[in-house]
Amino acid sequence: MNNRQLFLQHVAQTSENPIALEIVKADGIYLYDTLGKEYIDGISGFSVNNIGHSNPSVIKAIQEQTSAYMHTIVYGEFIQQPQVQYAHLLAQHLPQTLNCVYFTNSGTEAIEGAMKLAKRITNRSKIISCNNAYHGSTQGALSIMGGDYWQQNYRPLLPNIFRYNFGSDELIDAIDHETCCVIIEPVQAEAGVVATAKDWFKKLKEKCNKHCVLLIMDAIQTGFGRTGFLWGFEPYEIVPDILVVGKALGGGLPLGAFIADKKLMHTLAYNPVLGHITTFGGNPVCCAAGMAAFKVLLELDVIKEADTKGKYLLSLLVKNKSIKKINQVGLWLAVEFESSEICQKIAHKCVQNGLVTDWFLFAPNCIRLAPPLITTNNQIQDIAIKVLKSIDEVLS
Repeated sequence: MNNRQLFLQHVAQTSENPIALEIVKADGIYLYDTLGKEYIDGISGFSVNNIGHSNPSVIKAIQEQTSAYMHTIVYGEFIQQPQVQYAHLLAQHLPQTLNCVYFTNSGTEAIEGAMKLAKRITNRSKIISCNNAYHGSTQGALSIMGGDYWQQNYRPLLPNIFRYNFGSDELIDAIDHETCCVIIEPVQAEAGVVATAKDWFKKLKEKCNKHCVLLIMDAIQTGFGRTGFLWGFEPYEIVPDILVVGKALGGGLPLGAFIADKKLMHTLAYNPVLGHITTFGGNPVCCAAGMAAFKVLLELDVIKEADTKGKYLLSLLVKNKSIKKINQVGLWLAVEFESSEICQKIAHKCVQNGLVTDWFLFAPNCIRLAPPLITTNNQIQDIAIKVLKSIDEVLS
């Protein structure tokens, strides 16, 4: 049996028709399959590879750390240099009240930790989230996910969860003295790159403060430069009580984190002791890789170019009459078509034409374009050519 047959036989499938590309090499913005065919990674591994693939500094950091030590002991007891130094570096680039990092294995685990921390601090259970929001697939994260379709076969889920439209007055009005926390994305990712007004976020934060409600920002997809800012919440001129990050945090290795003020985070240390624990969260190799990638991101100075590049890609696509609408924030686009059926055919055709893309959970009629932030203007032109070619081939 070849690897494709073994994959279909022994690896759990999450869709009826997986893309099933067999990638053997990745470099920069490109992926290569077993036949040597080149693909542009048009989604950065779902916003993980923001500085591209196989960056030499990241590889060096991984090699040096694996030669020193890998796993040692359960999180939070041993002093592990990569974990400590990465937490310190992150804190240096965050607002003063976001100074204490709890590393996890993934973004969804960080969401779980943030929810527990909010309940521990407030002694409340009412949680407000948004329709069309995605925060992960574990049962707590699934409980606050913004769509019944994704939840219906896994109920009962957590009680006392209330969902409202992103950017709505109804959401702000629902915040009261019984509310534990509001969990929200700076830009709704899986809704199709949906942004809302700065004033709305300011009103949201004011209402949370009024009722001692914690504001949790899920910046798992919007963090690390994707939106043209280091952190997705920056343009709104507010600071969340808890920040959740993941994806690009690990530089290509699995890593997530929730970040809060030390005095808040310390509540997990008592009553009960070990209030939140993880075996592999903050793995030293993952932290070494993530810290190296973060330093590269800051040194390359590509963040400020993200919005310009995103607007350039939009300008190359927007004149196509088959495209209904394009949402763009930073180097992150949702390209809308007439139907989900047409969109998925175009996405598959893009892969055939050497561009890896897909669609959004809550916007299946939109293809996702979020190439690495290191993508050049010439490469953006190539992405546009592949998209437009795929549209023509599908609709002709």
